[in-house]
Amino acid sequence: MIFICVKWKVKPEHAEAWPEITREFTEATLAEPGNLFFEWSRSVEDPNTYVLIEAFKDDAAEAHVTSDHFVKAQADLPQYLPETPKIRNVLMEGDHWDELGEFAVNATD
Repeated sequence: MIFICVKWKVKPEHAEAWPEITREFTEATLAEPGNLFFEWSRSVEDPNTYVLIEAFKDDAAEAHVTSDHFVKAQADLPQYLPETPKIRNVLMEGDHWDELGEFAVNATD
């Protein structure tokens, strides 16, 4: 899978509304056939920063970045940002989350 993590710094006056501002983009991306997950989180250190973790089947990321909803987001979302988002992506084996063995939870405890 292609695993992507993006940090979106949002202008303070739009930070509270960011989940709603990105709702259409998020829902359309989640509906893509090759999407594995697309999850937003808000930074606990900076309330104006959102972190997007997303993954696509190996050959699906190109379809994502050429989709109508991605092109629309490219045109619409920058007005809410003070700077270009920061990204990391990597090609990984598998298409799932692994368990964090160092913090294993025994359900019978």
